[in-house]
Amino acid sequence: MPAKHDDAWFLPKTFGYGAGWPIGWQGWALVIGYLVIVGACERLLDWNTIVGGRVAFAIIAPVTLALILIAKVKTRGEWRWRWGNTD
Repeated sequence: MPAKHDDAWFLPKTFGYGAGWPIGWQGWALVIGYLVIVGACERLLDWNTIVGGRVAFAIIAPVTLALILIAKVKTRGEWRWRWGNTD
């Protein structure tokens, strides 16, 4: 059983694969920061659909990859397929 005061930012999902909800302020800051960046990129689409879409994709793709990698490292336990409480 993991320690209560570990350095995890996210809980593992109960069902499925990956990270669940944030459990630390760092995890919440990461998710909120991600949403702010995606929201700002949405404004690029309002400005110009073609150029703004390409710039938004060029920003969102690496930021999403960074979010996934950080969440994987900072999740309590490992990322594996889970079947609920039977695991």
